[in-house]
Amino acid sequence: MIFVTVGSSMAFDRLVRAVDEWAGFHGRTDVFAQIGQSDYQPKHIKAARFMDPPEFRELVRSANLIVAHAGMGSIITALELGKPIVVMPRREHLGETRSDHQVATAKHFEQQPNITVAYDETELPAKIDRAETLPLANQGLPGASPRLISTVREFIEHSSASR
Repeated sequence: MIFVTVGSSMAFDRLVRAVDEWAGFHGRTDVFAQIGQSDYQPKHIKAARFMDPPEFRELVRSANLIVAHAGMGSIITALELGKPIVVMPRREHLGETRSDHQVATAKHFEQQPNITVAYDETELPAKIDRAETLPLANQGLPGASPRLISTVREFIEHSSASR
C-alpha cells in the first residue's frame, strides 16, 4: 500500500493530482491519501481530508511507500518506522506555502537512504516507480545510519538556530 500525505496546513493539489494520475495510469487500487484542504478530488485513489495522529501513524506503519510534501513530520515518521519516502516540496511561487523552506528540506535530505526527492510533478511518477523497487528498511530511526542521524540532528539544530 502507498500512503500519500500533504500535511494539514495548506492544500497541495499538485501532489494529489500527480499521484492520482499515476495510480490511474498504473491501475493501482492500493493508494490512500490524506489530502487536507485540497480542492482536487481524486478519481483513482481513496482519500480523506484529515485523520487523527494514531490513524496517521498506523497508515505509515502499514504502507510499503510514503509519498509526501517535504514536511519534517512526514519525513521523520517515515524514517522512524523504516519506510521509504518520496517527497515533493511545496513551492512558494505557486502559492503552496509561505516560503521555500520545503525545497531547502528536500535538498538537505535527498542524499539520504530511503528518501527520494521529486522537485516537481513531472519527476514524481518516475520517482515513485523507482522508490517502489527499494527494499524496506524495517529498522527505523533507532537503527538508522550514523550519517542519517547526524544529518537530521544538524538540520534540526540549524533550523532552530535560524529562528
